[in-house]
Amino acid sequence: MSVKIHIASYPHTAYADDICAMIEVAARQRGTGIAKRKPEYITMKIRNGNSVIALDGQTLVGFCYIEIWENKKYVANSGLIVNPDYRGQGIAKKIKAKAFELSRKKYPESKLFGITTSLPVMKINSDLGYKPVTFSELTQDETFWSGCQSCPNYDILTRNERKNCLCTGMLFDPERPNTKPKAEREKNIARYYRWVRLKSVKFLKFINPINLFL
Repeated sequence: MSVKIHIASYPHTAYADDICAMIEVAARQRGTGIAKRKPEYITMKIRNGNSVIALDGQTLVGFCYIEIWENKKYVANSGLIVNPDYRGQGIAKKIKAKAFELSRKKYPESKLFGITTSLPVMKINSDLGYKPVTFSELTQDETFWSGCQSCPNYDILTRNERKNCLCTGMLFDPERPNTKPKAEREKNIARYYRWVRLKSVKFLKFINPINLFL
């Protein structure tokens, strides 16, 4: 495989439009609220050295960028995407690992966090030392949570006073990383994921009674 993963730099700004288009398509396919971004925003992240890009020659394969919250108290690796033609090759995991490495290098004292509905992403995060946490342990910056407005589940988040939703919150605390053996972490994540899905189904039935008859 000739895919190479780089810390994005100025020449990669040429991919900003394609990155935005890929993020939007991925959001529609997943039915979740990956925040839509403008090319200017992606360009800024690339110029600041706060993003990772995967390329196969000149072909865009994937991307991920760093966001900073509460004066560097929290950092998030956001907008993780992989070209559909390259999925199933472990590229998402490599991009995430590179973004994690970059985040730890630039912001060593920051807590890294993310929210996701994806079990594969939860497993990737778990391998990096993240733990499932309640939303109260994540950033409370209003700008971050306003990015959820494009998600079809946003009303669930607001009805619950931002305490929980269908997403799972995960956190890497540099002072308390998840050091359990990988097999145990994967088992715990799978069990936690099933519990979250079960709660989600029950909650959706509660807020939408018609589902009871499907």
